[in-house]
Amino acid sequence: MAAEQTAAQKLLGDFAPELVRLTDDVLFGEVWASEGLSQRDRSLVTVATLVALYRGDQLAFHLPLALQNGVTKEELVEAITHIAFYAGWPNAMSAITQLKGIVEGAESADAS
Repeated sequence: MAAEQTAAQKLLGDFAPELVRLTDDVLFGEVWASEGLSQRDRSLVTVATLVALYRGDQLAFHLPLALQNGVTKEELVEAITHIAFYAGWPNAMSAITQLKGIVEGAESADAS
């Protein structure tokens, strides 16, 4: 049975194999695996950075990952609200809208 593909493999496949390797092996294999911060804290830092830099495409992956890593919806809402004052209202509004969709989608799936 073939191993399940990573998100990077699904997204880029053979199109950019070196970027996939660096993403899987270095970013998630080494950086995210480092014991210096917990997965939860790494997720919170990553989400904050992505909101500040207006990287909504990456938030679509990292918001659910943050929830999976133990960051609560309430903590994400609070962090994004706080970021609004430092990184801009549009950034926060876009991020909070994405988070709302993710949370409501998960709640709908749980209710089914």
